[in-house]
Parts: sequence; C-alpha cells; structure tokens
Amino acid sequence: MNEFEKESLDLFSYQYEQNPVYRSFCDLTNVSPSDVDSIIQIPFLPVTFFKTHRVSCKKEDAFIFESSGTAGTTSKHHVASLSQYEHSFRKGFTQFYGQPENYHILALLPGYIERPNASLLYMCRDLISKAKIEFSGFYLNQFEELHKALIALEEQQKPTILIGVSFALLDFCEQHPMQLQHTIIIETGGMKGRRKELIREELHQLLKKGFGVSNIHSEYGMTEMLSQAYSKGNGLFRPSSSMKVLIRDVYKPNKISKTGSGGINIVDLSNKDSCAFLATQDLGKCNADGTFEVLGRFDDSDVRGCSLMMA
Repeated sequence: MNEFEKESLDLFSYQYEQNPVYRSFCDLTNVSPSDVDSIIQIPFLPVTFFKTHRVSCKKEDAFIFESSGTAGTTSKHHVASLSQYEHSFRKGFTQFYGQPENYHILALLPGYIERPNASLLYMCRDLISKAKIEFSGFYLNQFEELHKALIALEEQQKPTILIGVSFALLDFCEQHPMQLQHTIIIETGGMKGRRKELIREELHQLLKKGFGVSNIHSEYGMTEMLSQAYSKGNGLFRPSSSMKVLIRDVYKPNKISKTGSGGINIVDLSNKDSCAFLATQDLGKCNADGTFEVLGRFDDSDVRGCSLMMA
C-alpha cells in the first residue's frame, strides 16, 4: 500500500467519525472503516450533496465557497481552514509551473468578479498577488488593456500566464488575434450559456489559432474540491500530488476501478475537513499512469475544465 492510499484510508476513518452527512451516506451504503482495506472500497459522496447539505467535519467555517448555480441551485463548500486551500493550490501550481513569482499572471474572468465566494477567483487573486507586479491582475472585459499588456510582455520576452474562462478567451482572441511565444494560455472551462457549445478539441483549435500558440493548457477543479489538475495540451490532465482520479461503473456506481472509462470519482486529500471522496458528474477516462481525460458529463453541472465548453 502506497503513502497516498494509506493517507486516504486514515482520512476516511476520520471523516466517517466526524462528518455526520458523510457518516449517514456511508451507513446507507453499509460500509464502515472496518470493511475497507483498499481505496476502491471507500464510499464516494455524490457532489450533489453539497447543494442540499452542510458537508463538514467542523461546526464552524472559515469560509464558504459557492458555485455559480448554472443548474439552478448552488453548491456550497464549507471550508474549515483557508490555509488548507492555499497550501493545496500553491503546491499544485508550483508542481506544474514553478513559482508564480516567475511569471506575469493575467486573469480574464468576467462573471467571477461578481462572485466573491468563487474558489477560482480566490486562487487567482492569491497567485496574482505573488506574481510580477507590472502587468499582473484581473482584466474583466478590458480587452484593449489586456491586448496592450500582452504585446508589451511579448516584446520584453517575459514569461506570462493568461488564465481565463473559455468564452472570454475566445471573444478576446477573435477581436485581437496574436502570435504569442512567451505566454501560456490556461482555460478553466465553465461559465456555460454564453455562446454555442463546443467540445474541448474545437475550442482549443480556435484558441490556438487566435493566440498563435501550439498548445492550450487547462485547469480542472470544482467548488467541492480544494485540489486541482492541469493539462498542458490535448486535454490530458495530471492531478496534483494531493489528488487521485478513479473510475466508477456508470451502471454499478459502487464498482470502482483505477483505470478505464466511466464516471469520475476524485480522492482529494486536501479536503481534510469536508469530504475527500467525491463522485462527480463528469464522465472520463483514467490511465494507468494516473493521467485522465474528461469526456463529458451526466448533466449541466458547473465544473471548471469540463469537456463541453460554452464558447
């Protein structure tokens, strides 16, 4: 048994005892810690519970992250410690890109600014605060200013990250096509309902052409998670070290596998005081090396990095 699996089993025992909502769910599935000796035997809580229940091991919250509620009701993630989230996303970003201090980080997140409880906004604000000062920041719908900033950074050959929702990135590069050689484009998906639906491959082709880059990166996360996964191209995600993806059988959701295709289940060790074992509404494929793809979703759940984009 590796260290990740051992930590997962220990966390399952803790959350079974301390999280009343998760405990009730486990009791309904007739599974307790004494029945579990493998990660694939742990019950995975459907993320829809975050819309209807307070999923927490603690009685008090440091913060409540809230989804956009595109499907009608919002998910609420009761976070006992913001430092847990900060440690998780900082470590994840550094794992894939190095220190944020090495970049100018520009964010194009219209819609999120009106949502102060969005976890993506919190993460980007923190990363921007640590990035190089001159051009880093939120650009909302300020396309002219963003265009000027990217041109200046390109001329100075400064390492740059532009992170944004898919529809805004597409709107921007249609109005200001560029040839970027020193900028990483990271799309976060989400923000459905703005334009016609595109699958990821179509979206990325348009973004690659519009920004003049060879690859489009992606971030995968959701309100119910504190960890992230990143793709550096072709929709192949690598989870951060605190996260693992498993696959559940679509017709037998209690049948869990470490590889194959089906519903995406997530183990998020950063979710120490809520629930670390999540059954998402995404469909995907998981490979033997731990990488995964998002192939679609069961419904219109609000997921960052989902395969079907509103672009």
